[in-house]
Amino acid sequence: MKKILLATTLIVAAGGGAAAASQGSGGAITGLWSTGSQGGRVELYRCGTAICGKVDDAAPLRANPNQRDVKNPDPALRDRRLKGLVVLRGFKGGPREWKGGPVYDPETGDGAAKGYLTLRADGKLEVKGCKAAIFCRTKVWTRVR
Repeated sequence: MKKILLATTLIVAAGGGAAAASQGSGGAITGLWSTGSQGGRVELYRCGTAICGKVDDAAPLRANPNQRDVKNPDPALRDRRLKGLVVLRGFKGGPREWKGGPVYDPETGDGAAKGYLTLRADGKLEVKGCKAAIFCRTKVWTRVR
């Protein structure tokens, strides 16, 4: 009986490891990240077969939870709430690099059609947005959880 129980435990444990590995390339970067700007935090999560990111927190949101996307260049979008606003969309790849877009920075109102996420060896995440191949901006995020 003990052998059967041990064998069953090993099979279940191995299956759990396989399930964790099968989370795919996004498992390494999903979670909560500090943007390093105004206490900002972005949650990276699976959206279908891709990775997306939404605003979780920032100092302006703590002061005013109903803060709106007032710096958006499109007047029709300026009434969107910042809390939960999707700022990264459609990133695919992995296990260390993902490509996608668009990328949006609600702090400045800047958007980029193309984005790149790179998980560095030190565990930090480089988030790069490009309007054209030569007009790029990179920020480094730190994992919160």
